[in-house]
Amino acid sequence: MHELASIRRLLIVEPCEECLRLIPGLRIAGWEVDSCTLESAASRSCDVGLIRLMPQHLEQPQVIRDLISRSHTEWIAVLTADDLRRELIGDFVCEWFFDFHTLPFDVARVQVTLGRAYGMARLRAQGARYGSGPEHEMLGESRPIRELRRLLTKLAPTESPVLIRGETGTGKELVARTLHMQSQRRLQPFVSINCGAIAENQLQAELFGHEIEGANGGLQRKPGRIEAANGGTLFLDEIGDLPLDVQANLLRFLQDRHVDTGVERIAVDVRILAATHVDLEAAIRKKRFREDLYYRLNVLQVGTAPLRERHGDLALLANHFAHFYSQETGRRPRNFSQDALVAMGKHDWPGNVRELENRVRRGLVLAEGRQIEAFDLGLLGEEEISSSMGTLDEYKSRAERQALCDVLTRHSDNLSVAAKVLGISRPTFYRLLHKHQIR
Repeated sequence: MHELASIRRLLIVEPCEECLRLIPGLRIAGWEVDSCTLESAASRSCDVGLIRLMPQHLEQPQVIRDLISRSHTEWIAVLTADDLRRELIGDFVCEWFFDFHTLPFDVARVQVTLGRAYGMARLRAQGARYGSGPEHEMLGESRPIRELRRLLTKLAPTESPVLIRGETGTGKELVARTLHMQSQRRLQPFVSINCGAIAENQLQAELFGHEIEGANGGLQRKPGRIEAANGGTLFLDEIGDLPLDVQANLLRFLQDRHVDTGVERIAVDVRILAATHVDLEAAIRKKRFREDLYYRLNVLQVGTAPLRERHGDLALLANHFAHFYSQETGRRPRNFSQDALVAMGKHDWPGNVRELENRVRRGLVLAEGRQIEAFDLGLLGEEEISSSMGTLDEYKSRAERQALCDVLTRHSDNLSVAAKVLGISRPTFYRLLHKHQIR
């Protein structure tokens, strides 16, 4: 007899009629399909999620961001072609979703995408290394990336913990995997856990193990991620989201390197790497992160540069992703028009390399000519920019709002300092925050 394939769980959120018509065929193909509203999606467990993304969802984008960032699930957006062409929705999809489908469905492509998403979800959950993907090549010749490669070569052979800091989408997990692969532990396990993607009441069990019901009805212990990484490397992603009680237990492990099962104490040899995009020093001041744990993790430190600071790498990375995904999808290779290259150069890339990767994938799907245009990437070309310049007052207002956002990014924990940096009084600073509806 053939071994039964593992169950593949699909959750359809806010299903439309066309989504519901997919269900019988998906079940025949081996998917276990469930559906629910957006409000209840966070409590459902699944491998792949399909969301019928509507324009009104942008009125509550944080709900979707939280749903996506706090799960091992790979999420796929479903929307109309007209929806995708709307600037805000296109940007949102490219930054947050694994892939997207436009209505009406291409059923064969849906099956392929779901299969790829399932594979990615399982690999992420197991902390396995999927080295064939573009995210596992530290490409670029800019000064920040050359200095990063040089630093990792020095840090990799050591056994010291490393704290990796940087914005979302800048490749912090790639840095961790590179440190592991260049270390003496490279033949041993690399196990990762996203501390912000697992429910707080499950994190303790995921890290330290827990008891489950065995085949004979009795209880048996399931080892946690720490034990799974024995001999190798444990990567704690988004360490700033770790609850305080789990922080205390992690600190205890880092001090004595044993896991207490309640019956015995198991010695574990593991190198700890941690990553965060939040200001841990501010979290310490707010009593949200333990200072003693911070010093245990922050023995060595690595910073990842945002894409906007990696001057010269943008075109190289874009062409790399275009080549990789054209091979993957079987579509003929396309290069970028001059207008597309200019538009990419003017974009701020808040989602960094991950956003670039997703926009290029989108561009390959939407491009109809011989080249990928700015429009295909969801970016404004020169003509659109010229036709949407606006008045001088509008320019001033946008610049004012951008200045506020920039200073809050750096000094969100001290508004007096933020106001001083801008050269304005604190009352004026508050008035401007209210004016632009920030915070």
